[in-house]
Amino acid sequence: MRLPKISSRAVLVFFIISAAWVGLLVAAPFMVPANTLKDLSGRVGYHDNDIQFRDLGALPRAIYWIGDLECHQIASRSYFLNGNEMPFCSRDLGLFLGIALGFGLMAFYRYKVNPLYVLLGLVPIGLDGGLQAVTSYESTNPLRITTGLVAGAALALLIAHFMFVIQEDVEKSREQTAREEAARSKERADR
Repeated sequence: MRLPKISSRAVLVFFIISAAWVGLLVAAPFMVPANTLKDLSGRVGYHDNDIQFRDLGALPRAIYWIGDLECHQIASRSYFLNGNEMPFCSRDLGLFLGIALGFGLMAFYRYKVNPLYVLLGLVPIGLDGGLQAVTSYESTNPLRITTGLVAGAALALLIAHFMFVIQEDVEKSREQTAREEAARSKERADR
């Protein structure tokens, strides 16, 4: 069995980092004694739960600390593993998972992506989250994780697309520089 060719080392690095992050998010509730973190509801941009994280090991404390700052962590909008609330809500988990999957796809299968079509992947999360923010509509966790996954994959595809464009520009520039240097060397040799 042949493995697919790596399309870009930079995209592969982004895939590895994002996949490792998702792995840490899923593992974090298992690094904590069962039924320890039951309600982390708070505000985005604040550390509301430092007291709950005080006795955690360094790695789960760091993961939950980041989640506490970057996510509302509303318990009803989050999944629970090992009786513990996950460090991020279901929508954020979907975003991170989608980013990992998108980079994973683009790390091995390079193709041109139309950025306008990729931006359409942001419409579901915009509708779901936007309606929830301005109306009495309450989304469900399966829908939140799905819209997050689609948006995360779309963002990763878009970022990878631009990384490929930059990589192509750098390669063309190197080729042009090499041709110019070869021409100068030939010119010096002909004198």
